[in-house]
Amino acid sequence: MTFRRFVFLDPDGGSGGGWLHAVVEAPTGVFYQQQYGGTACQQGQVEGFLVPLSAPDQLAALRELFERHFRGAGTWNRTWTDDERDWLREPVEAIGYWACDGVAEEPHLLRLDESRIREADEAWVPVITPDGPAMLVWCNSD
Repeated sequence: MTFRRFVFLDPDGGSGGGWLHAVVEAPTGVFYQQQYGGTACQQGQVEGFLVPLSAPDQLAALRELFERHFRGAGTWNRTWTDDERDWLREPVEAIGYWACDGVAEEPHLLRLDESRIREADEAWVPVITPDGPAMLVWCNSD
């Protein structure tokens, strides 16, 4: 029998909204589920492992982009302008991610995964970490 677990991130919205995580894609048997896309209320799922991140200024910038500029209505499958892509890339690529090989820990910065930019939406942004591809997730605004 295959091990499978499903974890819905912040199912009741009671976390207070200040969290930010990367879910690194890996065959773990654990699937993280997330409502994203503002009022579009998309449902996403990614198998992997969760890495908590601390970047309050970058989270505020991401919220400004998605909640104010895009009006919290979702951007799934959007054709991003160069300016919007730059606006997204700037806070994402300033988020620190600590990678550990079991011996030493080393800080790195995330990178926006531009090959999957069409998947980018509020609270659901594809990124590259030192551990591989991931989804950057936070509390959806709706």
